[in-house]
Amino acid sequence: MEAARSQTGAFGQTEINWDKLDKTKFYVVGAGMFSGLTVALYPISVVKTRMQVASKDAVERSAFSVTRGLLKAEGIPGLYRGFGTVITGAVPTRIIFLTALETTKVAAFKMVEQLELSEPTEAAIANGIAGMTASLFSQAVFVPIDVVSQRLMVQGYSGHASYNGGLDVARQVLKSDGVRGLYRGFGLSVMTYSPSSAVWWASYGSSQRFIWRLLGHGTGSDQPPPGEGTIVAVQAAGGILAGATASCITTPLDTIKTRLQVMGHEKRPTARQVVKGLISDEGWTGFYRGLGPRFFSMSAWGTSMILAYEYLSKNTSFTVLL
Repeated sequence: MEAARSQTGAFGQTEINWDKLDKTKFYVVGAGMFSGLTVALYPISVVKTRMQVASKDAVERSAFSVTRGLLKAEGIPGLYRGFGTVITGAVPTRIIFLTALETTKVAAFKMVEQLELSEPTEAAIANGIAGMTASLFSQAVFVPIDVVSQRLMVQGYSGHASYNGGLDVARQVLKSDGVRGLYRGFGLSVMTYSPSSAVWWASYGSSQRFIWRLLGHGTGSDQPPPGEGTIVAVQAAGGILAGATASCITTPLDTIKTRLQVMGHEKRPTARQVVKGLISDEGWTGFYRGLGPRFFSMSAWGTSMILAYEYLSKNTSFTVLL
């Protein structure tokens, strides 16, 4: 990553120097940390998915009622339906995403520097390009996992089919639709996660710089470097703002994508039919089903990933971008 463009004592966003980062530490320790995050946040994905596919006559439609129903019927295991499938693909997907993110970000920052824009704008563009590119690469691995895990999440719920594990889902999908079936909704996944990732990273980069300026650590500041606690607090605040922005913009696409991916073999509506059905049943508010859990998940995932960056970069190389 580029060194600070100004070295006048101002501290902005803490970034990783990818070229000098200890890759072994990053991948080995990072894999464990991200697996832990997946365990902690997975129930939120189950609840969000059930909210998005519930029929208009379903009794359980709020996050609270869905959670309560799962716990009553199945206990804690109910909140981890499809977890085995997700955790199997989570590590390679995250590694692909983070590798593409950091390597692209280096090139993106060099490119936008030539535009001589304001610093928050440059950060938003560079981080947005990196986030979108990383998401495009990771979708090739993620979409089949998403199709299988989401069917397991909603099996037996609101009229959806039941399966005997992830392999049974894959077998039935392959039997009815071939390999193409495992990539059902791929276009919408790219349209959902690439912009979502771009918006998240763009919002995160620009909001952090804005917060630092409010704290008096902008370019040209003569204040002493901020403490580690302040850095973590700013990173967390940036992650929450980024999660709110990205979830509000991309939740409608996520709802459509989820419905497409979990529909049974006998009925395969198009994206247009899903949209018409949602509007007919609930109006435009139907597109924002699961917004609360998705906002929480995106904020928590993003912020945790940034804090993991902070940990993994210890004793490697930090640079400060103003």
